[in-house]
Amino acid sequence: MVFVCLVLLLTWSQPANAGAEKAKSIDELAVRYDVNSCKDCHEEIYEEWEKSAHSKSIFGLGGRTAATIKTSITKGMMTWPYSGVKKPEDVKVKHLMLCAKCHLPQLTEATDDVAREIVKLIFTKVKTRAQWNEIREKLSKLNINCLICHQTKAITHKWAQGFPEKDPVYGTTDGEHDDENYPKMKKSLIRHESIFCGQCHGLGPNLEFEEPSQCATAYGSYLFAYIPEGGHKTCQYCHMRKLNKGHVIPSYRDPDMAKEALRFEVDAYSYYWRKSKEEGVIPMSVTRVEITNKTGHGIPDG
Repeated sequence: MVFVCLVLLLTWSQPANAGAEKAKSIDELAVRYDVNSCKDCHEEIYEEWEKSAHSKSIFGLGGRTAATIKTSITKGMMTWPYSGVKKPEDVKVKHLMLCAKCHLPQLTEATDDVAREIVKLIFTKVKTRAQWNEIREKLSKLNINCLICHQTKAITHKWAQGFPEKDPVYGTTDGEHDDENYPKMKKSLIRHESIFCGQCHGLGPNLEFEEPSQCATAYGSYLFAYIPEGGHKTCQYCHMRKLNKGHVIPSYRDPDMAKEALRFEVDAYSYYWRKSKEEGVIPMSVTRVEITNKTGHGIPDG
């Protein structure tokens, strides 16, 4: 009886894609994380997500993320003597994980061929708008989508609560789910908590890597500055519910969010100063500008 219980526990606790053969191309990885079926029932949410930065987490809005990854390779990895990267073609999954830890966590389920395919696209010298669109479309197949948030990242304390399973999607309740691929719903204890977002919008240095990377610190400043000062709003409240932004989950590019984030106070006084007989009267001003951060974390950040 003890043996049977142990077997069941180990089966239940396996990660969703444990043991699966690794994807060998961008298309294979994209198919593994295809979420088109979600649109059938959650059309409005899906359309919001399509407008979000999450839906273009490798390419980025306007290609900014891809450009930053390129810079991290040329100005970082290719200059570090022990990285094993002398040219873009040398980049492997372990190298890209410095960015993909958050921008594409499912890359751990891919071979180095996928890493090289991504890098090749990023380093392509674009000559036409059509070529640009082709690269954008290809890289945008890789993203932070429904499955990443509602399955892969749904559980933080995996030793206590088990690993995310393959069949359910995780949300606010348990029950049946009208999707043949994901027929169950399970409750995630962190769906409405800031720690959920903090898994990527994190604490700062990623010291688990052979070459630690420094990136997002939003959750760190939220925990160590905002909460101790008496703040109690969550990431989800400000970025989703407060302004009814839903799954767009916008940040500084959204005018409404920018307005909410900062308060500008300007006080100016003009006068004239007679400097000298030769230079005459000079217009002068005294200007005081005060900028107050109204967010729950340091800005700018990611």
